[in-house]
Amino acid sequence: MTTTALVVDDEVDLCRLMQITLTKMGIKSDVAYTLSQARSYWQDNDYDFCLTDLKLPDGSGLELVKEISNSSSTPIAVITAHGSMDLAIEALKLGAFDFVNKPLELPRLRQLVENALKVIHQDNETKATAECSPEQKLLDSRLIGDSAVMHPLKNTILKLARSQAPVFLSGASGTGKEVVARLIHDLSPRRDGSFVPVNCGAIPSELMESEFFGHKKGSFTGAVADKQGLFQQANGGTLFLDEVADLPLAMQVKLLRAIQEKTVRAIGDTKEVPVDIRILSATHKNLNQLVQDGAFRQDLYYRINVIELKLPTLNARRDDIPVLAKHFLALIADEWQLENPPILTVEACERLQDHNFAGNVRELRNVLERAVTLAETPHIDISHLGLPDIDITHHRAVSQDQKSEPAVVNNTQHSELQTSHQVVAQSIENREKVIQSMDETIAPQVKQLTTNLHPYRTNAQHYPSMIQRSESPNHTARHNHEESVTNRSIVQESDEKAILSKLEDGQLPSQGLEHYLQEQEKQLIITALKQTAWNKTQAAELLGTTFRSLRYRMKKLEIAEDQFEP
Repeated sequence: MTTTALVVDDEVDLCRLMQITLTKMGIKSDVAYTLSQARSYWQDNDYDFCLTDLKLPDGSGLELVKEISNSSSTPIAVITAHGSMDLAIEALKLGAFDFVNKPLELPRLRQLVENALKVIHQDNETKATAECSPEQKLLDSRLIGDSAVMHPLKNTILKLARSQAPVFLSGASGTGKEVVARLIHDLSPRRDGSFVPVNCGAIPSELMESEFFGHKKGSFTGAVADKQGLFQQANGGTLFLDEVADLPLAMQVKLLRAIQEKTVRAIGDTKEVPVDIRILSATHKNLNQLVQDGAFRQDLYYRINVIELKLPTLNARRDDIPVLAKHFLALIADEWQLENPPILTVEACERLQDHNFAGNVRELRNVLERAVTLAETPHIDISHLGLPDIDITHHRAVSQDQKSEPAVVNNTQHSELQTSHQVVAQSIENREKVIQSMDETIAPQVKQLTTNLHPYRTNAQHYPSMIQRSESPNHTARHNHEESVTNRSIVQESDEKAILSKLEDGQLPSQGLEHYLQEQEKQLIITALKQTAWNKTQAAELLGTTFRSLRYRMKKLEIAEDQFEP
């Protein structure tokens, strides 16, 4: 069956040129010179795709784009003159398949028509297939989940795959932006081309132009051979700019021109080379706020953000956690070559659904990999997950506020540290520099008692520590040891109060300020060490510092474990 096209433009010579080009490609075409004539042709005939100018004598081509996009799935491309890029972007948002600039370049026109034919062929295959199309099967196998928020997301991805418009993927870290970008590419007519992902924040600024556009041999010191840039590698395919917000301003200007003109010039070259690529971009930052702050160019923002696709967090799709966990466990078993695939118990699965995933899907996989490593059998229980104990009844309300009450041990320690800090601050309030030095070592204990042992931990996510686990009634020995530690802490607390009482009358330290501060720091460190049974890692966690910093301070203050043995 012969492919047919509708060409709409008020320039007779340009219409004749496009009609000749389409005829050579085996495509029959009708020409309309006005908007009303184009509407008449469209109602009386069936066309496989349409090419329309944006500026017509009796109206705007945007009206035709909107009408065709709302009534059918026929690809429609727009022809725009230089200086009307904003109209082209508006047409893409209304549903246009792609655009081509004037003066018309025949290679670019042929490429656009070939992409449109691929979309038509893809649509025909989908209609001829039974209930579930190959595209839908691919989408379901790669984008796991069937919750309420996933259905519109999958439908939108299928629509975006047919278009050539730039797509901006927004969402928190770990929500799967690169997975969605690769899906859009694999479902698009560009699937036979290359998908080139690049992390914009990982490229040094001085090498960025060479990485994106390439260079010629001898163009600078170290350029011993010609190098193809990322734009050239993605020619005919898709270029995915991950963390695009990290691009320096100088590079944003060059990137804008390359995207808009669809030509690049390598460093040291004298001519520009045309490229046919589709741009997908993503970042976890608020790009709109960066534009207002002047950290990101507004023109580039509107150029890459033609269509924005916001990805939901894992907390917004908790019903998908069981099927996601099953999928990841199967992948882990295959990658690690496990004889018996790991299986989650019902209790472990429910615990995962109640967890507040700050790291989203990426954190879920990390938790499962840790659980598979710690589990001695194929069955993964709650204890293998390594997640903190929570009150399930109030969990969702707490996770929304991103707040939680610290453990009892931490509350006691917090009170002691706060009292010590207030007394010291009052006695040396006229010494700002010394206070600043003291705050760097003690203030983290007063402000919040969180750790950095896990990349996704927040105030609402305390990783289970040795101290918290020792509170279990099933471990009598540890309970007795905890009572011993508590008794010694009470003695230590009384010693601290005795030291602090010397300054309650407003007296200055008799042995000088430095000695007094070191003595306070020493007492705080000893208190934390005794409460953790001299576990330096846990003590550093309580004090809000690192293990190496704690070890250095112990050596400096001459704190040794054997000095304080009972």
